[in-house]
Amino acid sequence: MDSQNKSKKRVSLFITCLVDTFFPEVAESMVKVLRKLGVDVDFPEDQTCCGQPAFNSGFQGDAKALAKRFLDIFDDQQRVIVSPSGSCASMVRIFYGELFKHDRKMLEIWKRVASNTYEFSEFLVNVMKAEDLGASYNGRVTYHSSCHLLRELGIRDEPKKLIKAVRGVELVEMQMEDACCGFGGTFSVKFPDVSVSILDEKIKNIIESGADTVVSTDMGCLMNISGAITRRNIPIKVMHIAELLAS
Repeated sequence: MDSQNKSKKRVSLFITCLVDTFFPEVAESMVKVLRKLGVDVDFPEDQTCCGQPAFNSGFQGDAKALAKRFLDIFDDQQRVIVSPSGSCASMVRIFYGELFKHDRKMLEIWKRVASNTYEFSEFLVNVMKAEDLGASYNGRVTYHSSCHLLRELGIRDEPKKLIKAVRGVELVEMQMEDACCGFGGTFSVKFPDVSVSILDEKIKNIIESGADTVVSTDMGCLMNISGAITRRNIPIKVMHIAELLAS
């Protein structure tokens, strides 16, 4: 491992609201994978929401207060920050800049924190230079590319490299892999009919791929997809990539 990677081996987990509240097993899987790579992992217990729901709903004052709290907690140049969500990582790396564009002091703190913030698969492949993590899983897996991960952070191939390296996995491509699942956080609440229509197309493509498991990098997408699969009694498993890599 090169000198750059050695300097990146102290990680603070940025665990999203959905993972903390509903899917703690995803965070546990992240810890397992990172420790296997020799990473020193900690979890700042004071962390709360990054402010994305408020920001997306137009409550910029509330979003700014949460963003400031996040930056106060995570501003440590000696550690990198890793999150199991491209959506929340993009909030920190991109949209905090919008919130603090008129606040020079906070803008400098944001730039420092944003430069050290990574989505989980991005950190593994691009920082740790790790693809084969010794994981095993017998099944046909298809991958759903979450919107923020792809469109905001520009991460397309990293998750698939990790999936392909899992022993026993056959990665099968679905049609329109990069199409939205219809969740979009508050979008699914504000526009339920449109959301369900988009989700129906996603479920159709998952089924037609012939996969027995769908994997993604964001529990917002996976919660939405899993809900539909469960309600319709479709025999397909849903997994966060951290769970797959910890298997």
